[in-house]
Parts: sequence; C-alpha cells; structure tokens
Amino acid sequence: MNLIPQIDWSIAALHIRDLLIAFVLAVPIGWDREKQERTAGLRTFPLVAVAACGYMLVGLHVLESTEAESRVMEGIITGIGFIGGGAILKNVVKGESYVRGTATAASLWLTGAIGLSVAAGMLEIALVLSAVTFITLRILTEAKTMVKQPGDK
Repeated sequence: MNLIPQIDWSIAALHIRDLLIAFVLAVPIGWDREKQERTAGLRTFPLVAVAACGYMLVGLHVLESTEAESRVMEGIITGIGFIGGGAILKNVVKGESYVRGTATAASLWLTGAIGLSVAAGMLEIALVLSAVTFITLRILTEAKTMVKQPGDK
C-alpha cells in the first residue's frame, strides 16, 4: 500500500490554475459586497468560488459519468443556496418589515457558478458571470439608491 500518492504535476498545475482563476474572478464581487458592508464579503466570495471549483474538479476527476458529475453540481448549487439563505435578513423599521441581503445571497449563488464554470473548462462563462455580477452590483446599486426604501420619508 502506497501512503504517498503519485502526483502528476502537469494535472496539478492545471487544477491550481483553475482554482486561482476562480479566486481572482470572485474577488471583485467580494470586494463590492465588503465595500457595501454586507454580511458576506471579501473573504466569503472567493472561498465560495474556490470551493465550488474544487468540488467540481474532484467530481470530474473521480466520477466517470455525466450523470454523477451532474449530481455533484446539484449538491454544490444546493449547498451554496443554503449559505446564501444565511445572508438574507428580515428587518423591521417603524413597524414595516422588509428583507435585506437578497443581492448578496444571489451573488454568492452566482459565485458558485463561476467556480463550476472554471472547473468545467468554460472560462468564457466564468468571465461573463464575474463581469455581469460586478457591473450589476456597482451600477444598479447606484440606481437603487434613487428608489425609495422602506422606512424612508
């Protein structure tokens, strides 16, 4: 029994590259959420992207059928949805209740899709997801401030 596995460094380098790409693409999203002082931020988003990428890379390597790989993706998507649920808060201001954190939850969920896309070798999808999310959070946040919020006069 071999306790130390043989490492194919060419494959390891590709996996490290993928994990780093997932990390880099998630940082701007986490930076935006951190700047907006949200519950999840600069640490959470890259961790979600890297974890999703890592799980998918393992699934692609270990599993030999698209059905099994689909189940891995399904589990990742569900798990990230659960994490996002923790970012949603119900607040009450002057007797009116409203929900906060849905953009952060959606961004977390989407960041998982970035990691999955990178792992699946679909960098173009990961790049577009990262750019669209960052732009949405930056530009539409500015537009949202023009809309009356609960508790505003």
